[in-house]
Amino acid sequence: MQNPNVPKVPVDPRYEETGFPTLQWEDEELPTRPLPLHELPLCVQVEHEMVVIAANHPRIALAIRTFWGKRDCVEYLQKLILSGGRSDGESRAGFKPEVVSALINLVGLHQLD
Repeated sequence: MQNPNVPKVPVDPRYEETGFPTLQWEDEELPTRPLPLHELPLCVQVEHEMVVIAANHPRIALAIRTFWGKRDCVEYLQKLILSGGRSDGESRAGFKPEVVSALINLVGLHQLD
């Protein structure tokens, strides 16, 4: 039995089945969306890549921060990617894929001041 003092709320037909709204947004225009990484400001993109490198190789991250904005930075990054930073010809175990990806992305993001 319904209370006569409570107004009856119309039921949206989308909610009748489960009581929850549907999760399909294709037909609705959303006012905002998360920005993809490539649309964020340059400093945010660089910091995102530096966090990945610093988590795995803190000394390399420190060196990159030291060289950042200078001509030698891209050369240093390329040397890391291609030879692991070793100039003596010895091989090393290599970087994790996410670190290599971050190094490559930093080469593309580097701009001289």
